[in-house]
Amino acid sequence: MTAEHIRTDSRPSDLRITDLRVANLARVPFRSTLIRIDTNQGIYGLGEVRDGASDVYALMLKSRILGENPCNVDKIFRKIKQFGGHARQGGGVCAVEMALMDLAGKAYGVPAYQLAGGKFRDRIRCYCDTPSTSDAEEMGQRLKARMDMGFTFLKMDIGLQLCKDIPGTISAPSGMLQTRNVMHPFTGIQLTEKGIDVLCDYVAGVRDITGYEIPLAADHFGHLCIESCIRLARGLSRFNLAWLEDMVPWQFTKQYVRLSNSCDTPICTGEDIYLKDGFKPLFENRAIAVAHPDLATSGGILETKKIGDLAQEHGIAMAMHMAATPVATMASVHCAAATENFLVLENHSVDHPEWSDLVTGLPNPIIQDGFMRVPEAPGLGIDLDEDVARAYLDPDRSGYFEPTSEWDTRRVNDRLWS
Repeated sequence: MTAEHIRTDSRPSDLRITDLRVANLARVPFRSTLIRIDTNQGIYGLGEVRDGASDVYALMLKSRILGENPCNVDKIFRKIKQFGGHARQGGGVCAVEMALMDLAGKAYGVPAYQLAGGKFRDRIRCYCDTPSTSDAEEMGQRLKARMDMGFTFLKMDIGLQLCKDIPGTISAPSGMLQTRNVMHPFTGIQLTEKGIDVLCDYVAGVRDITGYEIPLAADHFGHLCIESCIRLARGLSRFNLAWLEDMVPWQFTKQYVRLSNSCDTPICTGEDIYLKDGFKPLFENRAIAVAHPDLATSGGILETKKIGDLAQEHGIAMAMHMAATPVATMASVHCAAATENFLVLENHSVDHPEWSDLVTGLPNPIIQDGFMRVPEAPGLGIDLDEDVARAYLDPDRSGYFEPTSEWDTRRVNDRLWS
């Protein structure tokens, strides 16, 4: 038998990482950094750094993973997880973990969900965030159009943006409404009774069109103090919303306990939390009803499944935040398939047909009738369409997986113990 007939991906014990490269994309519809981890056997894995993060978060890990066997996913993850953090700062670690799962799946010839313990479902339910409008009837029609497309779960924004041009609805210190860099408890922003009535009337108008049979979640309330969040949540209770998301920063567990205990609507947060340990206070205090990790922040496929499993132990469902290309989306799909208490996966790209064109190996469009099929091909089950990816390269950043040899030897003493 000649060498060209040998399956080079059939020797996983001899597999070694030889390179890590990046390709920075402009909006599809989000700015994104894709990473590719190459090996000595010619197979590679794809991952994605979350929108808004820097490719440096991934490149700095290169010297730490060169020479490692990518099938040792947990070993490598434990080695590099110290270099991630909450929100966008976890992006590099998560991208590497996705690429390792893609590689390991390809090496062993199994889909990534199998490496996470198998699957609970063949299709992943999606909700798509829908662009906002201040006109309740128009918003209702936009959501009704989603229902007509087959979506069985909806989400919209409710908050200060709907009140800002209506006198007497908001009380705020001068200039505070114009900043996004002050945490909610410190802004002094409050909704008046008139403001709460305006928002409740808005939701009533939307519900008149969508009805109550389809779950409808709500997000983007603004940087309100906890007392205004409680008053608004009580006012919205009669509309049977699926959840109220990120009303206060995730760090304030006791405020989430106050909020959850003060209203009858499920409370949701988690898209900026890194690793399972970040979720523990919320779970152990039953501060939320729905955990909402973003796999491109929370630690990748295996860590996010652990988050879901821990949530389940506390009687908490897991939905998943996602604003990414099909690369991180498919990583989320595999995780969702492998997590029993999974509820629904976010998507922002249903209005952008080019989004589905970025990868091969999947149906096009990827989302059909409000669901995504779980791929059965090895790894993430996708590959990039190079021509499409090149067309979306960001001209002000790197090219298409160009050499990154300058990162090969950049490291310091990483040990955390003496």
